[in-house]
Amino acid sequence: MSQPAGIVEVITGSMFCGKTEELIRRLRRATIAKQKVQVFKPVIDDRYAYFKVKSHSGMDYEAVPVSSSTELLEKLDPLATVIGVDEAQFFDDGIIDVVNQLADSGLRVIVTGLDTDFRGEPFGCMPLITAKADKVDKLTAICIVCGEPATRTQRLVGGKPARYDEPIVVVGAAEMYEARCRHCHRVPRE
Repeated sequence: MSQPAGIVEVITGSMFCGKTEELIRRLRRATIAKQKVQVFKPVIDDRYAYFKVKSHSGMDYEAVPVSSSTELLEKLDPLATVIGVDEAQFFDDGIIDVVNQLADSGLRVIVTGLDTDFRGEPFGCMPLITAKADKVDKLTAICIVCGEPATRTQRLVGGKPARYDEPIVVVGAAEMYEARCRHCHRVPRE
């Protein structure tokens, strides 16, 4: 008997483009199909609920918060056939091997994460996960300034664009981030 084929699906884009909402949609469909689903999220992402992934629009799904890719493997349910990994950009680089290992063992792995940081540069492990994925969906939001499709995440500090030298990882939501198109995205260097 042959081993079932695994797959890595990536859902990426800027903040507010619906990544987590799309993840939850896929997880709910897998649940309807009577597949065993397990979802992981980084401990650092405590914006809405600790034991759930939750979209900005309020959709949610039960999740296991973990502090590392190693802990994800330790908490993996051996009966799970569909694995969700939300906000992958916050995981250590070991998540790249973990995701591929899970898919190689026959699991469907659905990964979400920001493709770029607030500066518009590749974010953490996401470029490598995306490059090795079997399927990639890059979603867009709506630019808060001009209404065009947004592919960038604008961080605000005191209502103004964050400077280039600000810390990369600052967890937040609408109180400090906006979706912007390439034209309206600003990152002052001085």
